[in-house]
Amino acid sequence: MVGLQYDISAIGNVGAAVLALLPEISTRAAEIEEARRLPQDLAAKLADAGAFNLSKPASLGGLELPPSDFMKIIATLAEADASAGWCAMIAVTSTLGAAYMRESAAKEIFGARDVITGGVFAPMGKAEDKGDHYLLSGQWQWGSGSANCAWLGGGAMIFKDGELQKFENGAPYHRMLFFPAEVVKFIDSWHVAGMKGTGSGDFSVEDVIVPKDRSVSFVADKPRDSGRLYKFPLFGLLALGVSSVALGNARAALEEVKTIAINKKTPGGSRAMAQRAVVQVDIARATAQLEAAFGYLENAVSHCWEEAQQSGDISAGAKANLRLACVHATETSADVCKTAYTLGGGAAVYSGHSLQRRFRDAHVATQHIATAPAVYELAGRILLEQPVDMAML
Repeated sequence: MVGLQYDISAIGNVGAAVLALLPEISTRAAEIEEARRLPQDLAAKLADAGAFNLSKPASLGGLELPPSDFMKIIATLAEADASAGWCAMIAVTSTLGAAYMRESAAKEIFGARDVITGGVFAPMGKAEDKGDHYLLSGQWQWGSGSANCAWLGGGAMIFKDGELQKFENGAPYHRMLFFPAEVVKFIDSWHVAGMKGTGSGDFSVEDVIVPKDRSVSFVADKPRDSGRLYKFPLFGLLALGVSSVALGNARAALEEVKTIAINKKTPGGSRAMAQRAVVQVDIARATAQLEAAFGYLENAVSHCWEEAQQSGDISAGAKANLRLACVHATETSADVCKTAYTLGGGAAVYSGHSLQRRFRDAHVATQHIATAPAVYELAGRILLEQPVDMAML
């Protein structure tokens, strides 16, 4: 790996440890895609490097890094391989649940230094309130990296005596419940166009007893941990993870096609592709677009983090700007990957070509709910001072 966007070597021990793994991750990218999951040995190496502890509370031995460092490390991993970056991003964001739990439950789930956790926030499960515990059943999609996890979380609608519970505003009440992976059934459903190596298949549980202190509501609960990181918008941090993967993936695609352009001759000619004006224009435009997306996202993260440190109360404008920067970065990254793929020519249409993989991975990232086009409407309502439900912002 050369020419990385960020120098992460100074980010504690984890930065240097992640950098040391990049060559192997990059070399094994085709293997990761073919396996349709992150190989267990690579996941273990990333866990040992601390790559899954970036946002875990320091009180549990986590790194509790600022969001900007989280962004840099995830983007750097994605430059080596988008699926590896995605799995790390999901594992990292799942540890945010630890900041909301009682210390004993958080330590049980997240306490081990090399533990790998994951899960799906979407409330696809049903949990019956039984007093001191929930009885949980459900099936969740997009279980990224779940095959390597010791613990998983699943969002669930909460019922009591058969009746769906509701938030104060009348919306259905849901929580995220955490359970050991040994009670999970994994379903081989991940047959997709891109991000193949994330292993994001379905998983399910049936009638699993979950103590209430192993559950959190990211909507209704307040963090028990007083760290400033947990004042940062939680859904903004998830969106930041998705967009960081997209940006790192796009930068790698752009660097690869630049190398191709410099070294590849035009069909039937003796000139390098790099000498063609149309190639020069496309590369220059894509570079400007990508650098602008990086800059806008860095600026949005900086503003939110500054507010988190000063007052802990993040303004609606800062939250909306962060989400807007994330969706913009993800869309821009897909456009840049399309440019790189197109410039790659006929060779890029083959399934084994890395530019095709980068192209496909980029267009899966755009489908994540945290960075989907609907976010523009959410941000637009804030920008135009219209009423909006702030719970998911």
